[in-house]
Amino acid sequence: MSHPPKVLVVEDEPTIADAITARLLAEGFDAQQVHDGLVALDRAAQWDPDLVVLDIMLPGLDGLEVCRRLQATRAVPVLMLTARDDETDLLVGLGIGADDYMTKPFSMRELVARLRVLLRRVERAAEAHAPAPTVVVDCLRIDGAQRRVWAAGTEVHLTPTEFDLLVCLAARPGTVLSREALLAEVWGWADASGTRTVDSHVKSLRRKLGADRVRTVHGVGYALEVRS
Repeated sequence: MSHPPKVLVVEDEPTIADAITARLLAEGFDAQQVHDGLVALDRAAQWDPDLVVLDIMLPGLDGLEVCRRLQATRAVPVLMLTARDDETDLLVGLGIGADDYMTKPFSMRELVARLRVLLRRVERAAEAHAPAPTVVVDCLRIDGAQRRVWAAGTEVHLTPTEFDLLVCLAARPGTVLSREALLAEVWGWADASGTRTVDSHVKSLRRKLGADRVRTVHGVGYALEVRS
């Protein structure tokens, strides 16, 4: 990337927005902030950010709708912020294109670390020279080059993180992978603090691919089921 990573901070609480923006600028990012959902869409269209930090509760247009509209125009990585540690809100957010989430209050250090992980994944995808293979697991077809997925001939829209998680599972169909292993391989995290993030993305995959597509092995992790 030839320019400092551009991060659009969409947060209606000025003290939080200022703190995030100041930390990102200190860490070498180029950061701008807006406090309204509709304004966020306009700024994103004009500024073309590399990453978006997006609060759920916003005036004008809530964060879920902002995320949905952003992903309808181009796939920009989104990290969502929420004041509610509620599973339903979380799954809805992840299902419309968010790549990660953090619940307030949060650590600025962790926020920056997660944004760097998202950025590295985008850069790796852009720099890949060899076309990614197409993986077929019974009726599931995964086109790595186009980053598209079909289930029984019907295309299924996945977020970038959901796609990466599915590719990881499909590379070893039937093999149980621990949450920690998935967290390291898909998210690039070295610790187990985000295993709930893995659980949430697996639930989102199940909603899109079928409840029996990904098997839970309690106390261990997950495996992609191979159907006969």
